[in-house]
Amino acid sequence: MDCTGLELDGGTLRAIRPVYAGKAIQTLKIGAAPFVASLRPNVFPPLAPSGGGSADVEPLDTSEEQAAVKTVVKQVKPREGGKIELTEADVIVSGGRGMKDPSNFHLVEELAEALGAAVGASRAVVDAGWRPHAEQVGQTGKTVSPGLYFACGISGAIQHLAGMSTSKCIVAVNKDPEAPIFKVADYGIVGDALEVLPALTEEIRKLEG
Repeated sequence: MDCTGLELDGGTLRAIRPVYAGKAIQTLKIGAAPFVASLRPNVFPPLAPSGGGSADVEPLDTSEEQAAVKTVVKQVKPREGGKIELTEADVIVSGGRGMKDPSNFHLVEELAEALGAAVGASRAVVDAGWRPHAEQVGQTGKTVSPGLYFACGISGAIQHLAGMSTSKCIVAVNKDPEAPIFKVADYGIVGDALEVLPALTEEIRKLEG
């Protein structure tokens, strides 16, 4: 489960996955087919279509199986509010206790809007009732692997790192230069998120014209 790498060597599948809340990487070798593995969202880039392929299509009669099904999907509704799903987002802006008050989370939302990003939150923020659990990133929340992850006012507890450390690019904003988040960040800004975020949002809007 939750694989971040797959390799097929002859008749053996080698699967790579984080364990112990991301503290270690496990490599599993599976020699007996069939192989079944679940993937961490957004870790594997889609392959470019090769083109020119063809295959024979054989219709499968499923009438008997359908008659045995006890549940029926009657309707599929989109998520209300048009918010971007965290696990599918290419850019995520997350806020932590460094935002100091739930009323300041509009700064996170405004930066996310400027970037076309989803909004995330740390466990401490969710436990305090500032944000809904659906936005929680971490071991007990959602595991994400976006192309760009902003950690704003998040210290970088191991629980949070387990949910976002596989992001392609991590930008951390924290006034504590010794915060653990800077150890995994590709870019870091040492400063108060309440001051940095408005300036960052303004500059991004200028670039977009």
